[in-house]
Amino acid sequence: MTPRKPPSARGAAVALLDQVIGQGRMLSDSSGVLRDLKGSQRAEALRLATDTLRGLERADRLLSRVVRKKPPLHVRNALRLGTVELCLGGDAHGVVSDLVSHISTNNRYRHLKGLVNAVLRQMAEGAGRPWNDLRIPRMPRWLREPLAQAWGNGSVSAMEAAHFKGAPLDVTAKSDSARVAEMLGGTLLPTGSIRLTDFGQVSAQPGFETGEWWVQDAAAAIPVRALNPSPGMRALDMCAAPGGKTLQLAAAGAEVTAIDTSERRMDRVRENLERTNLSAELVIENVLAFDKSGYDLVLLDAPCSATGTIRRHPDLPYAKDGSEFGELIALQAKMLNHAVSLLAPGGRLMFCTCSLLPDEGEVQIEELLERREDLQTEPTVFDNLGIEPEWLTEEGGLRLRPDYWSDLGGMDGFYMACVTQRT
Repeated sequence: MTPRKPPSARGAAVALLDQVIGQGRMLSDSSGVLRDLKGSQRAEALRLATDTLRGLERADRLLSRVVRKKPPLHVRNALRLGTVELCLGGDAHGVVSDLVSHISTNNRYRHLKGLVNAVLRQMAEGAGRPWNDLRIPRMPRWLREPLAQAWGNGSVSAMEAAHFKGAPLDVTAKSDSARVAEMLGGTLLPTGSIRLTDFGQVSAQPGFETGEWWVQDAAAAIPVRALNPSPGMRALDMCAAPGGKTLQLAAAGAEVTAIDTSERRMDRVRENLERTNLSAELVIENVLAFDKSGYDLVLLDAPCSATGTIRRHPDLPYAKDGSEFGELIALQAKMLNHAVSLLAPGGRLMFCTCSLLPDEGEVQIEELLERREDLQTEPTVFDNLGIEPEWLTEEGGLRLRPDYWSDLGGMDGFYMACVTQRT
């Protein structure tokens, strides 16, 4: 029996593209493809797939000039990956030979190895040189149109430029952000997060094993900073996984209860609490069924379209189609109503979503205030946080977008608002 050829990072990346584009699966749900790869190969496969998804529109435009008839999806994804890698400066010999070898070992597509060889050689020899002359890849119409209606075409184009650049790594320090920034060689952002632009394996960075920091986009760290928790406060983190906000609350000394429906995702929260030597009560339950009340702080990072995270997750526009928007918006409204009922007198609720759609942010708060005349927003919680005043919204929330801080590397799209009872 011929021994099985070990998987390659490029081959795994093509399989990841098949699942995202062909099956509508997010990269985070495709871990089985990476099971047989070593750690460095796994990271390389994810990088290759991510780069290809960011540059997919450009790759397709270049390929359309040399391929008259579209080949099957698996072969097309191999050509897309090879085109992007070659246009970004990848070694021509390694890219071409590896992808030709990958296709030749597939019984279904091996007859197309000659096509793959010919096309990728054309790309290596100059067909891909116009790469930087092509337009910035656009979001699909199902997402671009509602965003253009909300923010205007110019703002959407700026967001797409931020998506195409990708994202640096942001981390939150358990304490003493300035010291951790110096230790990691990072930049301390105006809001207190630390940004790393040149980093290797995250778990190999100084201070990770000892729990001195955790990965968290700068935008996602603002809600807890705005709540300003203090020791002894009772805090509830609804929809808590992956746990960055739970860690922030616990690091401030709050007595934290974290809820999520997913046992697997809560395992990750538990691991991060152990690594950082922080504590919280973890509850695996539907948040709508949770009925303990009397919390000084309630944080609801509600399930949403996640359209604000495309700069880090370029698979999202290809894995989704917008069909779930209505269901998510209805769920957010139910969760908001329930979250308010869990507050202690004088308590504060922070509602947030990592969405660019006003229906999942500004509109939710506007409608909540219409339903409940006894509630109000508290925009002053965003004072002195290092944010720009123009990011504040009419109903008293805070709108963040990927094109903000463009000179610093951008941020996730996020909406948040603090709600309290009128006095």
